[in-house]
Amino acid sequence: MDGSNGKPPAGRIYFGSLEDVEARNRQAAAAAAAAADPVPASSQPKGTTLDNLKVDDKYDLADSSKRARDQHMEVMEMFERKKRARTVVVPTDDKKVREKLRELDEPVCLFAEDNMDRRARLRHLLAKDAVIEGGDEKMASGDEEDESGSDDEEEVYTPGTDSLLKARRDIAHYSLPKAAERVKRQNAETDIPIGVFKAMRSEEFGKLMTYANHSSQIGDDRPLSQCAFSPDSQYLATGSFGGLCKIWSVANSKLSHTLRGHTDKIGGLKWHPKAHISQDRGAVNLASGGGDGIVNLWSLESDTPIQSLKGHEARVARIGFHPMGRFLGSAGFDGTWRLWDIEAGTEVLTQRGHSREVYAIGFQCDGSLVATGGLDAIGRVWDLRTGRSALTMEGHVSDILGIDFSPNGYQIATGSADNTIRIWDLRALRSIHSIPAHTNLVSDIKFFAGSPYENDPDARMHVEGEEPRPSKSGLYLGSGSFDGTIKIWSADDWKLQKSLVGHTGKVTGVDISNDGRYIGSSGFDRTFKLWAPEAADY
Repeated sequence: MDGSNGKPPAGRIYFGSLEDVEARNRQAAAAAAAAADPVPASSQPKGTTLDNLKVDDKYDLADSSKRARDQHMEVMEMFERKKRARTVVVPTDDKKVREKLRELDEPVCLFAEDNMDRRARLRHLLAKDAVIEGGDEKMASGDEEDESGSDDEEEVYTPGTDSLLKARRDIAHYSLPKAAERVKRQNAETDIPIGVFKAMRSEEFGKLMTYANHSSQIGDDRPLSQCAFSPDSQYLATGSFGGLCKIWSVANSKLSHTLRGHTDKIGGLKWHPKAHISQDRGAVNLASGGGDGIVNLWSLESDTPIQSLKGHEARVARIGFHPMGRFLGSAGFDGTWRLWDIEAGTEVLTQRGHSREVYAIGFQCDGSLVATGGLDAIGRVWDLRTGRSALTMEGHVSDILGIDFSPNGYQIATGSADNTIRIWDLRALRSIHSIPAHTNLVSDIKFFAGSPYENDPDARMHVEGEEPRPSKSGLYLGSGSFDGTIKIWSADDWKLQKSLVGHTGKVTGVDISNDGRYIGSSGFDRTFKLWAPEAADY
């Protein structure tokens, strides 16, 4: 208790009010904070924000979490690398590719590396070293200015030769009347009653259902890689892994000719469009492409090639004759397809466009277009009259190994290592159907082309007097596969009509005779087989 004068009594200790002490302490703390931070307290955010939040990253992950994190980082790195690689411009000239590798202090050539592998390695190195900062894109572009001439250009043109210009003109003069005839014929067929079409379709598909193994013959000591019927349907040519081409009589499967000229496996085999019809026996009647990178031209009077076309830098895969008969196309593992003038024996065109090996090639019946398929899973349609790419066929997820034009002129079938067949429409510029065709890769594919006389404008197909008969050309489609089967598909609703089983190994080649009597196939079991209706008397 206080004394009368307001002072504490003597002999007692006075600590003062606790509230006063706390107020003084708060004032002192606020003054100290104000001295340390000049920003008014009212402008500072209240509470804890994300920026002020302390994150404790000093912890140990489990082994499984570490592996998952590392795998995620690797995947993201791979995607970023691929993204950069798409923007990198890499020279197409092998000489410039080598110079760029030398600038990067990299080996100019690795063991067993070809031009395409070397270019892919340079792209990978440039994408790895590419640096992108904001809007400033610093890319190693090789000789970009030399390749395109301008950053704004999207297409690169290479001056063509006089022979190429003449070939394009000749093809245009040939193809335009052919296209007009085809369209006229198709328009005329629209006047045929639908009942006639249904009757013809039912008759043909009923016959296909009865197809069975008609004959089988051992074709070589090595597996057979290809087979092809002659235009008159009287002979079958086969090619083998040993490099031999043989010609067999269809009637009795007896050997007629043995052609020697390749030192490696046969990749492509095609008859001249007029062989055994109007072509002279001493002229070019057959062509073959081999793993030795050579395309050989054969007559029917000699067992050695009358000419060898050299230009491909790697294995030659499929080949095909232009309908005119004067030009030949070849697909190569050097990433190019080439057009040859067989009369002059010269190379007319070397065309790039695929990022990997080119495997399949096929010409349109009019002769204006050619389609190619590559191991990059991409198909391309090229206009031979202008040199432009008319359509890019993207949809397969693996190598395109077979390609063929329908006789209607506007549909294309592609067979792939993804076990499917895709149908493409040039009018719609897209894939219109996908067939889950086989249980293994589709090795070859062919439309029924019909008789060469059927498309003659002077020929008139009639039944029962003057009633026109619809064309059977393109009515069905045949495919061969490494699952050992040959399958026949309708070419209107794309349904399976017949599955032919008989080979004991992979089927490598398929063809359909123009007279519609036979289907031929070749396989790893070293045999070729002819398939025909069971009741056939031929």
